[in-house]
Amino acid sequence: MSATRQEPVAVLGIGAMGHGMATSLLRAGIPTIVWNRRPAATRDLAGLGAEVAETVADAARRAAIVVTMVTDTDAVMSIARDQGMLAALAPGAVWVQMSTIGVAGIEQVAAMVEAERPEVTLLDAPVSGSKDPAEQGQLTIFASGPKGARSRVGPLFEALGQRTIWVGGVGAGSRLKLVNNTLVAFAAEGVATSVALAGRLGLETETVIEAVGGGPLVSPWQAAKLQRIARGEFSAQFALSLALKDVHLALQAADSDRFAALAGLAEEWQQGVDAGLGDQDLTVVTRMLEQQGGMP
Repeated sequence: MSATRQEPVAVLGIGAMGHGMATSLLRAGIPTIVWNRRPAATRDLAGLGAEVAETVADAARRAAIVVTMVTDTDAVMSIARDQGMLAALAPGAVWVQMSTIGVAGIEQVAAMVEAERPEVTLLDAPVSGSKDPAEQGQLTIFASGPKGARSRVGPLFEALGQRTIWVGGVGAGSRLKLVNNTLVAFAAEGVATSVALAGRLGLETETVIEAVGGGPLVSPWQAAKLQRIARGEFSAQFALSLALKDVHLALQAADSDRFAALAGLAEEWQQGVDAGLGDQDLTVVTRMLEQQGGMP
C-alpha cells in the first residue's frame, strides 16, 4: 500500500517519543492526527501537516489506526476508558499500544478490549530506541498480536522503525521489551560504574574512552554514552525515571528474588530519582556515583 493510500493514523501522547514518531509518519506521507494532554507540544506538528485533535475521542473517531505512546498503564487506561478512546473507535479499527506498560499492564488492556470492544484489533508493540531514533524512523518494534493485522500496520511500522520483530500473541511484545530494557539498564550501569570507578582511581574519562571505546566490550550505544558523559551532557535521551520504571516492571513480572543484581540496580537508581535526577538521562548515575558517599 502506498503512503497516499495509507489509512489515517492517530498518535496519542506527544512526548519526546510520540513527537518523534509523529514526525516520522508525516515524513513518510501518512495522514497523521495527533493529540496531547498539553496541546503546545503539537504546534510544530500542525505546521508539518498533522491534524490536531482537541480530544482523545475526536482523534480516535478520525483514525483507522490509533497509536498510544504514554508513560504507564494508568495513562493508557485513562486515555482508553476515561477519555473515551476505546468507545470512539470504529468497528474494525486497530489499536497499536506502543507504550511500555509491562506484563500486567498489557494483560489489563487486553482484557478491557475483549470485554468492551472485541471487534477492535489490539496490537501490543512497544519499541526500542530513544528520542533521536524515533525522529529518524529508526526504532525497533517488538510487535505481537493477530497475524491478520500485519498488512494494515506495515506502512506504519516501516515509517517508524528500522525493523519489526513479530513475536506471537498480544503480550509477547511487552515481555520482549522488558528483556530488552533490562539489557539496556545493565549496559548503562556498566558504563556509569566504570567511568565513576575511573574517577575514583584518578583516571580521566577520556582515558577510559581511548582504552575501551573501540574494543569488543563496548557497543556503539555505550560508546555514544561514553562520549556524552565525557562532555558532561546528561540531557535526557532516556530519562532515568522512565528507565527505572521499566526495571520495576521487569522485577514485577519475574521472581525478583532471583534477580538480585537487577533489584540492586533499581535501589541505586531510586536514590538518583529521589535526589532529583529523574528527568536527566540514565547515564546521570555516573555523576551520582562519582560524588563522595555516592550521592550528589
